[in-house]
Amino acid sequence: MSASAEFTAVDGRKLEIVTSEARLTALAPAWDTLWRQADGLVFQSHGWINAWWRTTPGRDQRGLLIGLVWNGENLEAVLPFATIKRRGIRILEWAAKEHSDYGDILVAPGWSREAAAALWRAIAAAGRFDMAYLNRLVPEAVARQILTGDNAALRLRPNHRSEINYRVSGSWNRGALWFEQQSKKTRQNYRRGRKFMEESGEVRFRLMSPEEPLEPVLLRVAALKRKWLERHGHASDLFDEGSPALAALVGVMAKLGILRVFLLECGDSVVAVSINLVQRDRMMAFVTTYDPDHERASPGMVLMMDYIQWSIDQGLSMVDFLCGGEDFKRRFATQAVTLDSVSGARTLLGRLAVLADGAQHAIRSRRAPAQAADEPEAAGEPLPSRR
Repeated sequence: MSASAEFTAVDGRKLEIVTSEARLTALAPAWDTLWRQADGLVFQSHGWINAWWRTTPGRDQRGLLIGLVWNGENLEAVLPFATIKRRGIRILEWAAKEHSDYGDILVAPGWSREAAAALWRAIAAAGRFDMAYLNRLVPEAVARQILTGDNAALRLRPNHRSEINYRVSGSWNRGALWFEQQSKKTRQNYRRGRKFMEESGEVRFRLMSPEEPLEPVLLRVAALKRKWLERHGHASDLFDEGSPALAALVGVMAKLGILRVFLLECGDSVVAVSINLVQRDRMMAFVTTYDPDHERASPGMVLMMDYIQWSIDQGLSMVDFLCGGEDFKRRFATQAVTLDSVSGARTLLGRLAVLADGAQHAIRSRRAPAQAADEPEAAGEPLPSRR
């Protein structure tokens, strides 16, 4: 094992804290085995976090801080953390946070809660961060058991930020039944959109085959997203020209066999794309974009309605729009889940940052409740804008 790791025997287990890229790379076989045992989401997979670390910009301001629990030769738990420095404050967050929709720790069946709690204490004692901010926690997140209990070494408390996750789930056994249950206006808009596009050429909805090259579609997605981001004053390094990040992350999905890329084509042009994945019997929409030249036809909406019907026809139990409370998701949702965040301070500088953030939130809430920011101003973090 790597000399850069730290070990402590607890409850018959060994603890390790990973801070080097070389050690992260070497963990692939054991981590992959745990991921399969735990039925983990792609966001906690080794491939995802390794791809993020290899492609993320600003590495001089970032660090790995990944906690491991070993039961003999078997990896039993992963606490996938990383650190980033913003405005002089070292913040602990989920590894690959910028591109991950659900944050959590990864544990095997029969995992030792005592060992995981001891690992969290060791991470807090390592002294590599001033404050922690962990977001996008689903109600059933395992991390809540370790990070927010009264006996936690560094107890993380509820933060005022939350995000909405919209989902489509119901008893339909055919996509056409779901479609017919939509409002008359929604159905008319869908048909009108397809008719508008048909004026320019044949309209086709299809799922890309695994044999098709992904690069041309990913380049198209990135170019369209850059247009949208610039128009709305946002930025995302995932879509920067020349950035390898999107291809690396999509490549992980493809390798795991969970990637589903849906296209809406009009004539010879791709007018809308949705990069999705299938896990736990649900279709998850990772990135969706459309050509603004066809905005009058609402191609993004048409594509969404097409892949919802496709998912139902395939027998999937849910379509999960992942993070973001955009209105176009709310229109189709039958469920809404609140994703919580927690935060806490480890140093005096961290406590000052947490206090400042709370004060800013209180002022903002009094002045303009509807405009409360979704990310910590004290940390200087931009708004999420992958969608």
